[in-house]
Amino acid sequence: QVQLVESGGGLVQAGDSLRLSCAASGRTFSSFAMGWFRQGPGKEREFVAAINWNSANTYYADSVKGRFTISRDNAENTVYLRVNSLKPQDTAVYFCAAKVGPVISSSPAQYNYWGRGTQVTVSS
Repeated sequence: QVQLVESGGGLVQAGDSLRLSCAASGRTFSSFAMGWFRQGPGKEREFVAAINWNSANTYYADSVKGRFTISRDNAENTVYLRVNSLKPQDTAVYFCAAKVGPVISSSPAQYNYWGRGTQVTVSS
């Protein structure tokens, strides 16, 4: 089992930045690929970014490429999502997820463990 707890969300203005964190406990954190997803009001959950176990590979949704950066610290059992130049359309609950195995994925179905999310609200 892996427990994931997100933090760092909040109410910000367009153009602001945030750093979201996801703290993991339980099984060996470095054995998981990690991903960030988001779900906006009335929308389905969508992929945001993913990172493999040693940070050698990252992958981003086109909508956030160049603005968001995923990173991880295996010594701290934490994955981060730096979100810059926020837009109102970035408003969503942001979830982190852990996937067993070395290959990163943009498919929510591939992830085994999920946090409860942190709310990001961007005002115009």
